[in-house]
Amino acid sequence: MRIITGLALVALLAGSVLAETVPTEVKLLQGRKVTVHPYAFLNADELKVLRLVETNTEALKLFITSPKGYSAMAVAPKEGLVRGGTFPASVLAIGELPDAETAAAAALKGCNAKRKGGDACVVVLEVGPA
Repeated sequence: MRIITGLALVALLAGSVLAETVPTEVKLLQGRKVTVHPYAFLNADELKVLRLVETNTEALKLFITSPKGYSAMAVAPKEGLVRGGTFPASVLAIGELPDAETAAAAALKGCNAKRKGGDACVVVLEVGPA
């Protein structure tokens, strides 16, 4: 009983970002499946960037430079994707990994290592074979 109560408390104290149910936007782009996770913390400009990346091969190449394997991009909610006209150091895109789970885990690990506080990083972009 004590363990269950402790787990319930941890769940209640978890950041609002983790509790947020986020829809996914999936597009096919030249044989690749591109998935955007439009979290509520992303501002209008950040959503425009992600939606451009999702539909434009040249924009996608700015973040995911190789079409091989699986890729993911993670962002720290407090720091965002683009703030003050630049990408915060915590924004991390990684590619050429063997599966989606490995790509997401690697992006999250790198982002969390660089974030400056606030909620844990989340994956906002995933790319893989269609």
